[in-house]
Amino acid sequence: MKISIAKTAGFCMGVRRAVDMVLDASNEAKEPIYTYGPLIHNPQVLEMLESKQIFRMDTIPESGKGIVLIRAHGVPPEDEKALADAGFTVLNATCPRVVRVQVIIDKYSKKGYDTIILGDEKHPEVIGLLGYARGKGHTITNLDQLKALPRFEKAVLVAQTTQNTKIFAQIKEWCRTNTPHYEIFNTICDSTEKRQNEVREMAVTHDAVIVVGGKFSGNTKRLAQVAAETGKPSMHIEQASEIDYASISHAQSIAITAGASTPNWIINDTCSRVEQALREKRPGLKKVMAVLDVLMKTNMILAAGAGCLTLGTAMISGAQNPGVPAVIAMFYILSMQIMNNMMTIGADTYNKPDRAALYKRNKQWLLLVAFLSGAAGLYLAWTRGWGYFSMLLIMMLLGMSYTRTIVPSFFSGRKMYRIKDVPGSKTILIAAAWGIVTSLMPGISLKANPGLTLVAFVFATVLSFARTTFMDILAVQGDRIAGRETLPILLGKKKSLKFVRYTLVAAIIIPLILTVWVSPAVYRLALIPAFMLILTLRYKIDRDLSANFYEFWFEFPLLFAGVIAALS
Repeated sequence: MKISIAKTAGFCMGVRRAVDMVLDASNEAKEPIYTYGPLIHNPQVLEMLESKQIFRMDTIPESGKGIVLIRAHGVPPEDEKALADAGFTVLNATCPRVVRVQVIIDKYSKKGYDTIILGDEKHPEVIGLLGYARGKGHTITNLDQLKALPRFEKAVLVAQTTQNTKIFAQIKEWCRTNTPHYEIFNTICDSTEKRQNEVREMAVTHDAVIVVGGKFSGNTKRLAQVAAETGKPSMHIEQASEIDYASISHAQSIAITAGASTPNWIINDTCSRVEQALREKRPGLKKVMAVLDVLMKTNMILAAGAGCLTLGTAMISGAQNPGVPAVIAMFYILSMQIMNNMMTIGADTYNKPDRAALYKRNKQWLLLVAFLSGAAGLYLAWTRGWGYFSMLLIMMLLGMSYTRTIVPSFFSGRKMYRIKDVPGSKTILIAAAWGIVTSLMPGISLKANPGLTLVAFVFATVLSFARTTFMDILAVQGDRIAGRETLPILLGKKKSLKFVRYTLVAAIIIPLILTVWVSPAVYRLALIPAFMLILTLRYKIDRDLSANFYEFWFEFPLLFAGVIAALS
């Protein structure tokens, strides 16, 4: 069974820019924030904005205060001026591709040209574009309507950025023959064209197509239209609960795509629901995957990976009998990860709704597991000596205080009252904690070579840094909604992904160099970052796999460290 997610699925550049702008404003500004009209055509995103006290303004008052964002579709110029005159701070989040169309219309309307727009007359983007036509704008939706218009002496023809590319091609061809003096600009966004072409291509290699997006989103409706035209079974859903499983029960391969205003969390939720439905056909696989899901969501596989990594770093440092430190690392990571997931349910609601639901349903039991694993780790640390116990206790207290206020609020002008308020602190602290508990503490306790212990610390820290940053890349949309300033939000996804690859290359080099001085078997540890590096390259080239797939295969290789240590 194959499930593929379209590379072009989800927020386009313009929508992502608009959503990022309003979320950044919400996380930084103290004054009221509004969007003039719906920011984008997706009810789930609009509900999310309302939950963050970002409300929609449909009419412009005579006076007001606060920040108003111009939606991605754009507005007539007189509306933008009226908002500023009323006293609002205006942030223009109009998509740059739409701005290009506005500029074209404005340029030619100044010269007396009539403007013909291929688009939906009542769509916000078209309404905004008509505002630049100086009263000489005309809208059409097909070739017949163009033929019905007068033959203008001077006219410019443009298209709504999310229009059907085939219809525009037909109109353009007719104009070349019948109105060659018309100025024609293909203003359909290449993102729209790529989405539509990808749906056609995916329909050839898949048995069914699911289009995810708002029912009132123009580009999503056209995407669903293109999917239907392929002849393959298809459906247009707004959220995963609307999936008609009966219509795809025969399918052995399913393609999932989404409109430009569809957030990642709905796409991921749809993918997860379809995966679960397909497992019903294979009861044996269903049971195995159900167990695996629980182990992943509760971070038990990750905790086991921490224990195995401790055994692997002992190969580098030369620490003997690292079994107990490995178990301590496992208990520590399990306890801290469960606590961290408890504190980030807000972000998980958007990044991993199924995990957030699991934690809400089983909060008391998971807190008990976190407490018992933390207590077990401290007890074992006590058996290693006062220093080991003290260090682990300090790390646990720091982890639990991550979201606690440590700077009194009466220090006016300070925005950073908690450790988590320091931009990028999460990634750096998690990486350092992993390095300390899996290599530094065991190496010192077991009296390993100090220099090699430091090298082992670097290796473990780099691996953890790469893993944490890559997980943050997958979760960047939900993290921004929750107001978390992770490295991918600060640096951008592309730079962060490049940074991850560089750190993994460094992690590959370390064991290869140490093979000469330490042990011939150490080189095998390079297989772990090498596998992770391959995954990041796959992610860059092809993102048609779910976030759950990448998360599992990025964490599972850590278990190989234990296998490598056992075989050495």
